[in-house]
Amino acid sequence: MSAASLRPTRLASWRWSATGLLFAALAAGLIIAVQAGAVSVTLNDWLAPLQSGDDGLSGGAYVLWHIRLPRALFAVLIGAILALAGGLTQGLFRNPLADPGLLGISSGAACFGAITIVFAAGLHVAPELRLWLLPAAAFGGAMLICVLLDRVARWATPGSIVGLLLTGVALNAITVAVMGLCIYMASDDQLRTLTFWTLGSLSAGSWRQVAALLAVMLVALWATRHLMRALNALALGVSSAQHVGIDVGKLRTQVIVLVALLTGFAVAWCGGIGFIGLIAPHLVRTWLGADQRKVLPLGMLAGGLLLLLADTLARTVAIPAEVPVGIFTALLGGPFFLMLLRRFRHSNA
Repeated sequence: MSAASLRPTRLASWRWSATGLLFAALAAGLIIAVQAGAVSVTLNDWLAPLQSGDDGLSGGAYVLWHIRLPRALFAVLIGAILALAGGLTQGLFRNPLADPGLLGISSGAACFGAITIVFAAGLHVAPELRLWLLPAAAFGGAMLICVLLDRVARWATPGSIVGLLLTGVALNAITVAVMGLCIYMASDDQLRTLTFWTLGSLSAGSWRQVAALLAVMLVALWATRHLMRALNALALGVSSAQHVGIDVGKLRTQVIVLVALLTGFAVAWCGGIGFIGLIAPHLVRTWLGADQRKVLPLGMLAGGLLLLLADTLARTVAIPAEVPVGIFTALLGGPFFLMLLRRFRHSNA
């Protein structure tokens, strides 16, 4: 058997090994997350629903099944969604520095969420629909910034990666200014709600949010599996992608809508959690190569693991207080982004 025929087998083996390793790390992270905290959890607490039913839970069992476990799964899903949005953004713009947060997409989602909190407070919305009001507004803001980013960057600096990033910085500044106006006009209760948007928190995690995010993620995965090969072709350049039959305009629209949807849901329920979408896909790309069929799904596992660990630290580092999780992701992501910038500069020197 030739070396060329062995190469695909080795690559497949690497992929499955990486998948198994990430799943094992994620399982270990979940165990650590649900065990760590001010209230200790025992084996009896794990078995409590079988003994007394869900309504009879108390003490450590209640903390485990109604607070920590849904929050841990919520963190994994949010991290996976942010990583998928980041991987799609990097694939679309063919730029490892691209990220929904750095390009202003997350700020756009937060901006429209803030507008909804401040100016739509008097709207009479059914309780079952109010769960979707903020995600819908955040999706609209993320979608608008995605479209503006694409159009303005093409008009102002066509084909320039630096121009793309600078356009994102400009749009970010505008959305932050609008959020500042919302904060200035907010009432005391609204101000407390808006504070959570600026630093990020996973305290809203519940079984209902977990179910909703799981549905969103499954839809996103179904949509993404049709885009992976097209993004691989786009990585060779727009002309090359068109030569193999890729409708680049349609692909761009599909990716923008999907990124806006994912970012909108994440920001609406968790506020501003940065850098997960930048770090997770890049770690997988450095580890296993640039094939989107590996970067996107495995990046989701890496993103879920990173945010789960960050949230565990946020809950436990200052017990009984809780540190906003966005602080930890920024402390991790800031130095990583600087190293990525240095590496990107050397690769283009």
